[in-house]
Amino acid sequence: MSVHVSTDSRGVSTITLDRPDVHNAFDDRLIAELTALLDRLDSDDAVRVVVLTGAGKSFSAGADMNWMRSMAAYSRDENIADALRLAELLGRLNGLTKPTVARVNGHAFGGGVGLIACCDIVIASSDAKFALTEVRLGVLPAVISPYVIAAIGARQARRYFLTADRMDAATAERIGLIHRSVAPEILNEAIEEELRSLLAAGPQALSICKTLIETVADPAGTRSALLQRRTAEMIADRRASVEGQEGLSAFLEKRRAAWLDR
Repeated sequence: MSVHVSTDSRGVSTITLDRPDVHNAFDDRLIAELTALLDRLDSDDAVRVVVLTGAGKSFSAGADMNWMRSMAAYSRDENIADALRLAELLGRLNGLTKPTVARVNGHAFGGGVGLIACCDIVIASSDAKFALTEVRLGVLPAVISPYVIAAIGARQARRYFLTADRMDAATAERIGLIHRSVAPEILNEAIEEELRSLLAAGPQALSICKTLIETVADPAGTRSALLQRRTAEMIADRRASVEGQEGLSAFLEKRRAAWLDR
């Protein structure tokens, strides 16, 4: 299993992305397992809060590069269907009826930032780094973009989507990607503070409150199935493109991408 869950007596379910050897990068298997797990937890009345974290030193490095590169062998329809499965996962996490807390124990890049942006509350270790690295690989942060832009705004997205610059936890907090950064040794304590507040609230009120926020913040439903389809098409086309395959291959082969030598 690429994902593990434990639930305590209070109804706090902690999901751990468990591929530390690849910095918890996700592939089709992890996406399927996490989607199914979120569905199960959301329908379980005993679950009050869901915490998402990573095993080892990283939160998540985003998409597994070998998995991304393999998309070149897929047809366009297969590629889009695959991208839509990630869009479905993000939609599930973003729309979970239970409060979600991201315990960001380490670095988060690319799609890992997307997972963070889909959580209600984000507490990060102060030594964590964040980046939307896709353009340096010749691809796009397409499927995650509705959630990341909702978190940091279009103005900040213009900078960090286009430059792929890394940001420290203090910067991530300033632009709204995370809510709070704390010293690594008190990360668990900070998470417990958030959990105590959430567990003191009425479970149904919390669920309806999440719907309220989504309705007011996004009255036109911009994170709809239509947008999921369009963003899935965009990433599917880019990761199968000549430039996208060159960028992914250069990363995996630890060499310079061709466009750097023009």
